Amino acid sequence: MKACSRTAYGEADVLTVGDVKRPTPAADQVLVQVRAASNDRGVWHTMTGRPYAMRPFIGLRAPKVAVIGRAFAGVVTEVGSAVTKFRPGDEVFGTTNAGTWAEYTVAKEKLVAPLPENVSAEQAATLGCSGVSALIAVRDVGKVRPEQRVLVIGAGGGVGSFAVQIAKSLGATVTGVCSTSKVDLVRSLGADEVIDYTREEVDRHRGWYDVIVDIAGNRPLSMLKRALQPTGTIVLVGGEESQGLLLHGFQRMIFAPAYGVVARRRMRNVIVQENATDLAEMGRMVAAGEVTPAIVHSYALADAPDAMRYLAEGHPAGKIVITI
Repeated sequence: MKACSRTAYGEADVLTVGDVKRPTPAADQVLVQVRAASNDRGVWHTMTGRPYAMRPFIGLRAPKVAVIGRAFAGVVTEVGSAVTKFRPGDEVFGTTNAGTWAEYTVAKEKLVAPLPENVSAEQAATLGCSGVSALIAVRDVGKVRPEQRVLVIGAGGGVGSFAVQIAKSLGATVTGVCSTSKVDLVRSLGADEVIDYTREEVDRHRGWYDVIVDIAGNRPLSMLKRALQPTGTIVLVGGEESQGLLLHGFQRMIFAPAYGVVARRRMRNVIVQENATDLAEMGRMVAAGEVTPAIVHSYALADAPDAMRYLAEGHPAGKIVITI
């Protein structure tokens, strides 16, 4: 089968598109003919092997899995002996560690959900990582409720574009923070207000927000504290690579709970454990029109390295998909 893979860590130049062996499903897995896959910062992390703290899990000197990509949508072609929920011909979406920028992938049954009839493969491919991360951050960790004021920092990116819409669907008043080039996109997602961080900062309204969802991870926690109500919650989803090669944004997330105790503010980290229930909920929300994936670029599998170069150039708006 054709796949985008690499044999060493590095930037997009390590990626090649060529023939690799098609995977065989284990007892608890399904084999899926991939129609679309997603590109995001998580894929970049596994490609580069950074932060280095990841390497005990993905390969110390070289990647354990050559094919890159995690989220996908496609059609089941074979099922393992212990699989009970799916059969060949079923349209599905989900996540896997087996690599998805390929014509075929394998995924555990518990990390796969049925594809709703009115949701495209391209849309569904964006849900497994970015969509579920946003759902957990907003609904479960932030516990957003109707009429609350929610600030989403990094609202124009992959996770942020979902977080804005999910918070709106829960009845919140949402302010999105983004760069000038993404202001129109964030408004189109339903944000009630947009802060262009090149002109003003998030603490312009002190003690204003009930929940702050910080995806960008590049502002001092003290600044977020100033913008938060005393009884509010700061939800930390990630952080910038500039915070260190060993831990990247995790360094900030490790420090945050202790800072929260001193500052007397709730600071919560998002730990994502993907599962079929949350995948299905994201699929339902898209099918119902409550959420629309903000797909801004699509690449064919043959051009997949260019998709990674585009991502690595900066902070692209919305989601990037690979079509197969």
